[in-house]
Amino acid sequence: MNIVFDFGGVLFHWHPASFLARLWPQRAADEQAGAALAQDFFQNYSGDWGAFDQGLIDAPTVIARISARTGWPAEEVRQVVEAVPDELQARPATVALIEDLKAHGHRLFYLSNMPEPYADHLERSYPLHDWFDAGVFSGRVKLSKPGREVFELAQQRFGLPAEQLLFLDDHPANIEAARALGWQALLFSDADSVRPELQALGLI
Repeated sequence: MNIVFDFGGVLFHWHPASFLARLWPQRAADEQAGAALAQDFFQNYSGDWGAFDQGLIDAPTVIARISARTGWPAEEVRQVVEAVPDELQARPATVALIEDLKAHGHRLFYLSNMPEPYADHLERSYPLHDWFDAGVFSGRVKLSKPGREVFELAQQRFGLPAEQLLFLDDHPANIEAARALGWQALLFSDADSVRPELQALGLI
């Protein structure tokens, strides 16, 4: 099988509510308040942040746009944008799952909504070329999930038919988009929860 991993929330830790509560204690007294801030900051990965994800604007521009839209000082917004790479720490259980899947002979790929500066950071910091045969970062191809086009591009780059791809992602909209194109897909919460599903498919 050919298994395609999302990155944020799957391979790499990403929890915006707790992230903003830690980074902006002056604005978010707890995780619940951090979740509300995250809605305004990241706009469910559409709007300003979606354009950054797609590589349509750079970091200074997304900082300026978020500051103008929300009224938050640009320096505070910059603090968040610059802190994201260090927040993207590999999840050990998912790394172990990757190693198990590779040991069972499966080919692994990735499809990630990721601004180009963060993609560069991950490539410098982790052995992506050892873990994966190939992958697609949204910021480099100017397309993002759940848009149909980025799945079609990924399928073309991987050189595989849809029915031979199994996608792991933590967002239901992305799972639905993959399935609509004929991919197999599993909604991911954590590695321990998805293992039984992979075992049921005879993959590990």
